[in-house]
Amino acid sequence: MDLKWLDDVLVLLEEGNMSRAAMRRHITQPAFSRRIRSFEGWLGTDVLQRGANSVEISPALHANEPELRALIARIRDLRSKIAHFDPASSTVSLAAQHAPVFSVFPDMALHAQQKFPALKFRLRPGNLRDCVTMFLRGDANMLLCYESETVGPMPFGPRIRRAIWGDDFLVPVIGGALRSSLCDDGTLPRNTPAIIYPENSYFGEVLNASGRPFATRAFSENPFCETAFSSGIKQLVLAGMGVGWLPHSMSFSEIESGELISLAHHLGEEQLKIALYADVRDAVAMSLLEVWSARAV
Repeated sequence: MDLKWLDDVLVLLEEGNMSRAAMRRHITQPAFSRRIRSFEGWLGTDVLQRGANSVEISPALHANEPELRALIARIRDLRSKIAHFDPASSTVSLAAQHAPVFSVFPDMALHAQQKFPALKFRLRPGNLRDCVTMFLRGDANMLLCYESETVGPMPFGPRIRRAIWGDDFLVPVIGGALRSSLCDDGTLPRNTPAIIYPENSYFGEVLNASGRPFATRAFSENPFCETAFSSGIKQLVLAGMGVGWLPHSMSFSEIESGELISLAHHLGEEQLKIALYADVRDAVAMSLLEVWSARAV
């Protein structure tokens, strides 16, 4: 369909006469009539009632004049948005696991603003399954999550692009009064309280698959509290309520200050990737994905 056909029809409605409408469109009446017929062919129905000596505009066209004007306005607005598209002035909706919202997103947002100063974000935190649902349903432009080799990347199709922001790892930490329970060799009694992850949570699935002590109910003799909320685990560990596993990026400053003690030397650590996903059809998300992946550390 040619947009000028819609403009022709609108002028015809305003003038109510083929000759005057053709004059306003600066073309001959036969040429104007051919364009109206082209519009009718695209529409699949006549908009003019043609008699032997008269041509009348159909009542249906008169009745739908407001919709025709709205359609023309929407098409012109779409043209303008495409012609003047600027990813830097957009709002990106990001479905993100709770943990990377606290641990890495602030650095990611700062880096994005260096490239796109006017870019805005809408964060939609949740557990991984909910985040994936939001992303695939189109409620979010991008997905931010942790990935472990134990579980592997998301099984998305070819229209979903993956990039890596950087590396992280889950480490076991202890804080508060429980720091004094460390043995001389740096180990802990097996019945030390633990702040554990549910086995059906992502971190719980990763840690359970590796059999990590103090991480899930299956490998903890004294689970004090169970939660999938990493920032909540961090506060409980800092208060000395139990051992907990946290992303290193979330606990680094407290480990450096001594508020938390890392037990990775004895209990090991779980390698993580900080992964981003975007639909290749979303120009704004793809622009941001390229910026973040180029910054990957």
